[in-house]
Amino acid sequence: MRGVAPGGATTRRVDSGFAFALDTVAMCKVYPTRAIQHGQLITRIRVLLLFLLVPNSLSLATSNLTQVAVLAFALGFIATRLKSDLRLPEAVYSLLSVYLLLGIGIKGGVGLRTSHLTSLALPAAATIALGVAIPLFAYSVLRWLTRLDAVDRGAIAAHYGSTSLVTFTAALTLLDTQGIKYEGFLPTLLTIMEVPGIIIGIALASRASRRSSGETHADTASWRSTLHEVFAGRTVLLLVGGLIIGALAGHANYEKVQPFFKGLQPGMLALFLLHLGCIAGERFAEVKRAGVGMFLFGLGFPVVTGALGVAVGHWTGLSTGGATLLGVLCASASYIAAPAAVGIALPKANLALPIAASLGVTFPFNLAIGIPLLLEIATRLK
Repeated sequence: MRGVAPGGATTRRVDSGFAFALDTVAMCKVYPTRAIQHGQLITRIRVLLLFLLVPNSLSLATSNLTQVAVLAFALGFIATRLKSDLRLPEAVYSLLSVYLLLGIGIKGGVGLRTSHLTSLALPAAATIALGVAIPLFAYSVLRWLTRLDAVDRGAIAAHYGSTSLVTFTAALTLLDTQGIKYEGFLPTLLTIMEVPGIIIGIALASRASRRSSGETHADTASWRSTLHEVFAGRTVLLLVGGLIIGALAGHANYEKVQPFFKGLQPGMLALFLLHLGCIAGERFAEVKRAGVGMFLFGLGFPVVTGALGVAVGHWTGLSTGGATLLGVLCASASYIAAPAAVGIALPKANLALPIAASLGVTFPFNLAIGIPLLLEIATRLK
């Protein structure tokens, strides 16, 4: 940890904390129901969260919490709970989403142009593997923690297997504020991870639905529409298009538009998060109706998958900033691309639940604690 001599008290404290965290994860995996019944799991999570806020982590979390964009999200959430409407007009919200998606894509394309394919190959392969593994893991964990049916579990797995552009952008902002470098091709990994999780989650739910109804063949028309929505939807198309534009334009041409796409990004992100805060406040009741298991999933799952992403990033040779961003991708959940695809493929799914969990629980948790925590883990591993 920064500023602490090896073998010091803080180092020993962090080592014991990671052991405690692993023990808690093991408890969730082996005895989830009994642990929740006896309150042991809830107590451990409380202790773990208190432990994680050691002085350096607390300072980083405080710095992140006082960013304008994060505070704007809180304002939107509180305003909704006070029955006040601060939501942006739909046209403005749509414009901001295009701005963020295209801006991240172009920036990633410029970085991709200067990157060697050999340095991208292993992280890209690892990202695909994570994109497949995370929704499978989410589907299984939800079976332990909740009483949701297979269709709703698959819908949630699709959302948590995909990624959140806004969480990724918030992490970029934090790293830039802290002066921490990261690989220029990370937006490419964002694009790669966007797709597999959605497809895997939908496939799990569709298979379970066919079994329960006695059907033997998948609905080809439904899958064709789903794949079209995934690959030709706004999110993937703008990210991939931005990557191509950035790669073709290069750094010299990017400098001409950099003041717009980078200089204005913090302000645009603040407006976008104000709107998302309002939506999160409206949907939060859905999580409460789903029970404590859904709430625990929304808080605990991103910690486990985020830490896994950081560890994989470290193993593939990414920098501290790069490993942090891969962890953020693994810890985030989609609420833009996934709902559209899931709505087409799984018409019987309760879409309000995955949107409420990802936007009302996981997203604010990542903004407040998750991103600083993953940065601390990445720094510790390095």
